[in-house]
Amino acid sequence: MIDVLKIFAALTVGYLLGSLNTSVIVGKIYRTDISSHGSKSAGLTNTLRVLGKPAAAFVLAGDVLKGIIACLIGMRIGVYVYSGDAKECVSLLAAGAGAVVGHNWPVYFGFKGGKGVLTAVTVMFMISWPMALIALGLFVLIVALTRYVSLGTICATTCFVVISFIPAFGNTFYFNIFAVLMASMIIFKHRANILRLLSGTENRLTF
Repeated sequence: MIDVLKIFAALTVGYLLGSLNTSVIVGKIYRTDISSHGSKSAGLTNTLRVLGKPAAAFVLAGDVLKGIIACLIGMRIGVYVYSGDAKECVSLLAAGAGAVVGHNWPVYFGFKGGKGVLTAVTVMFMISWPMALIALGLFVLIVALTRYVSLGTICATTCFVVISFIPAFGNTFYFNIFAVLMASMIIFKHRANILRLLSGTENRLTF
């Protein structure tokens, strides 16, 4: 019972940290409602397009930092489960997932947030950097070839789920659930991008 409460606490703290949507906060500083411009997404890519590089740099730092802090708190809470030789810190998984949920549906900003990509990437690196590095490599390749950030994100997220089931990584069933949950949230938030990709109207990244 105590462990369940600790896991819930980790999820809650992660959610509250994730709800500090940096893009919305930076937009307010610039006196711009970021959710009303560009792709209308309160995230890094739209901030870059609408407000420029300095604003995007602040969003980048904020989204990464809240993911790191949430994961560190989850590790500090320290609820572990064992499956054979595998060991999993489920409070870390809960805090990381909570941070992404908070970013996507922030309690402080009417549950209107971004797509959770940058925070999710940070969480993935904190939990399993080898898997995250493989997924990131695929993302860079897809974006370099197509200049579609959304397509790269969807492919990389799907890749993370697939490799989470590879026995060599030693993941538990809890990690698999975490990976599927993260991917489901990110792909759900990209549903409009998927429709634009299919219709050929998706925005390309300009280098």
